[in-house]
Amino acid sequence: MMETQFYRVTRIEGEYAYIANEESGEEIFIAMFLLPDGVDIGTRLKYEMLQYEIIE
Repeated sequence: MMETQFYRVTRIEGEYAYIANEESGEEIFIAMFLLPDGVDIGTRLKYEMLQYEIIE
């Protein structure tokens, strides 16, 4: 079973967002079309069941 992960968007460059894992600090980049509408720098995301969700 996959664990729930929490990320924060650190920067956006063109069609890619860089997101940092809140627990480990590891940063990855992901295509914007895989993220929910409304994502911006500083947005907090939950990754669960192969989907990203904006959380407050």
